[in-house]
Amino acid sequence: MATALKVERLYAGYHGKNILHGINLDVPAGGALTIIGPNGSGKSTLLKTLVGLLAVSDGRIELDGRDITASRAPQRARLGLAYVPQEKNIFPNMNISDNLRTSGEFAHRKQSAKTLRARMEKALDLFPELRPHLSKTTGLLSGGQRQMVAMASALMLEPSLLVLDEPSAGLSPRNAGLLFESIARIRRTGITLLMIEQNVKLGLSVADTGLVLVAGQVRLLAPAAELARNAHLHALFLGHAQ
Repeated sequence: MATALKVERLYAGYHGKNILHGINLDVPAGGALTIIGPNGSGKSTLLKTLVGLLAVSDGRIELDGRDITASRAPQRARLGLAYVPQEKNIFPNMNISDNLRTSGEFAHRKQSAKTLRARMEKALDLFPELRPHLSKTTGLLSGGQRQMVAMASALMLEPSLLVLDEPSAGLSPRNAGLLFESIARIRRTGITLLMIEQNVKLGLSVADTGLVLVAGQVRLLAPAAELARNAHLHALFLGHAQ
């Protein structure tokens, strides 16, 4: 099976001090990896390094077989990596349609209106809850709806890899559940998925593999279903079961 994302001996950090220490991981094309771990384990640092917001101290990152170690975030986006940060992930003064259109135009500047509309429809099929609100200003939406807009906008890039930073953060259990139903639909399209998630149960429910990160190192890499049912591992690595 082809590898969508390959990370070898990755070191990265801030102000000359490494937070990540020799990370190795492979995410197969069409697969899904959820990264979990205690606060301060380096999860956000790892995501920022993978998407190009933080420079690599040492090591190598490949996307679909291409070396992107030295590429910046906009270059990685154009190569097929779409990133949905936890905050500031939408244009709050635009309506839903304009958010999607703007993202689509960034990715494909030379395209017909018909092609752009078709891609919008394809993205909205994964988030049917948004269809009744397309003309609504996104800043007035619920937290769950805003996250859906952010993900739909990312999908307008037609990525091979979608990276999510704690998608359920700040959401009610109901809205988090609805959001993860949409993430499950995204998975069925064949897009490769990588996320960090505070809700261990939800995060592992849509993943093939779970990675436990502790103190900037991979402590455990195992099938997601195995991690999800192992309360001892939750207590050992995360401090509590979720």
